[in-house]
Amino acid sequence: MPRLSEVIAALENLWPAERAESWDAVGTVVGEPDQEVTRVLFAVDPVQEIVDEAVKLGADLLVTHHPLYLRGTTTVAASHFKGRVVHTLIKNDIALHVAHTNADTADPGVSDALAGALDLRVVRPLVPDPTDPEGRRGLGRVCELDPPTTVRELAARAAARLPATAQGIRVAGDPEATVRTVAVSGGSGDSLFDQVRAAGVDAFLTADLRHHPVSEARAHSPLALLDAAHWATEWPWCELAAAQLDEISDRHGWNLRVHVSKTVTDPWTSHSPSPGAPN
Repeated sequence: MPRLSEVIAALENLWPAERAESWDAVGTVVGEPDQEVTRVLFAVDPVQEIVDEAVKLGADLLVTHHPLYLRGTTTVAASHFKGRVVHTLIKNDIALHVAHTNADTADPGVSDALAGALDLRVVRPLVPDPTDPEGRRGLGRVCELDPPTTVRELAARAAARLPATAQGIRVAGDPEATVRTVAVSGGSGDSLFDQVRAAGVDAFLTADLRHHPVSEARAHSPLALLDAAHWATEWPWCELAAAQLDEISDRHGWNLRVHVSKTVTDPWTSHSPSPGAPN
């Protein structure tokens, strides 16, 4: 059985910490380097229900996309919900490792997994990483559809293939417009409109789109916008990452048992459509 330090070294090779944004908080949060690892759980959010799932599963390592302490803290007291997470992890000998923006820009990364879930052919990064001479790493992906489809059909595909959430898929634009090319970015993407317009795509699928950026983007061009739940656009990465660790485990003879949490940690729990609203 591998030690935690060996598994973390393999994960750091997939998603080097130095490729994370300067504001990010990635890497190992909790864990004893010499502890043995037999079972690993991947999830998007390091919240209590996921940690409880890891305990029930008997996992030794929890790998999440979102950081536990993005802005730092002065306490891990169990009177606070994040402190309870830390206490539960330590009491049950479960390590926590985070791969966030370093997984977003990886090759393959979060947006590759999103494109794969929607059966889109990745052409190139939306925002290339200038340190990658091969031009494969970077934020977001520009994709092609073969055959072309409509905005309505692409939204229906996303609703059917991404994990179900209360939000579903919101659309801005002509539902019957033809889509041949689409940009995708897992997680919050409304800071990328300039790059999306420069890419010349027909549609952009991401999450957390806000009123004013969407209104301005629609005024700039006929670009169609598809807004999915943040959690849903990033969850496919968990399956990709688990498959990557499975391959590493097989290569090294580690015999790890690798799992992906299907617990929905999207914070929105229900949706009531407005009577007479367009659909």
